[in-house]
Amino acid sequence: MIYAVAGASGQLGRLVLPELVAKVGAANVVALVRNPAKLAEMAASGVSVQAFDYDMADPAALGGVGRLLLISANEVGKRSAQHQAVIDAAKAAGVGLIAYTSILHAPTSTIGLAGEHRDTEVALAASGVPHILLRNGWYNENYTGALGPSIEHGAIIGAAGAGRICSASRADIAAAAVAALTGGAAGDIHELAGDEAFTMAEFAAHVARIAGKPVAYVDMSQADYAAALEGVGLPGWLAAMLANSSFASSQDALFDDSRTLSRLIGRPTTPIADTIAAALA
Repeated sequence: MIYAVAGASGQLGRLVLPELVAKVGAANVVALVRNPAKLAEMAASGVSVQAFDYDMADPAALGGVGRLLLISANEVGKRSAQHQAVIDAAKAAGVGLIAYTSILHAPTSTIGLAGEHRDTEVALAASGVPHILLRNGWYNENYTGALGPSIEHGAIIGAAGAGRICSASRADIAAAAVAALTGGAAGDIHELAGDEAFTMAEFAAHVARIAGKPVAYVDMSQADYAAALEGVGLPGWLAAMLANSSFASSQDALFDDSRTLSRLIGRPTTPIADTIAAALA
């Protein structure tokens, strides 16, 4: 069985590859990436690294592939078309199964980003290609990328209210992708979220404790949060997207207590406090 990973040089793909190699062997792994030079170290280890562009997906790059992990593209607004191109290429190449990284509770999610994931799930169903849906919640790392300024100002802002968030580490999600790709069956749907929920007020309390400095969560309206993000230099479209996601989490859009993820990977998910501590180390 040959396993391919599309989007292999991204943050998730780079965690998936070594774990997949450890499980099935480098000779059975194909890394699909826009710029193969980014994965020179994986090529040196025996992984087949091939040029692959979501905009012009070439079925030839998927020849002989039995199972494909389609990691969602990062160009918001173009992803429906890009994913359709990859699905079409996989079907033309005779790929046996596609595992797709969707979004938590995609059919009902109020997060704006969910629309392109819903489109992709529909495209997969229409394609006739057997597939697995990996509906990923947010990464812990989404919340720890800019802790420095928050600690400096003593405040973490958002529009999440008292919404419960069940995030997991990127490494947890990568492990789930490998488990599903190698051992899953067509038709599987996994709602992937962390074991334990937290509110943003609780998140801020973790940051304060670990940093040893006062940090509080300041809740804002969606519009005010978007304006604040623009005020620190984010482009308007990105500020609006982040504010929408934050507000949706106030309605528990990122909550899931099924513990599907920990069962799939065979261990507890990474607590948010651990990821905060690693980020501040």
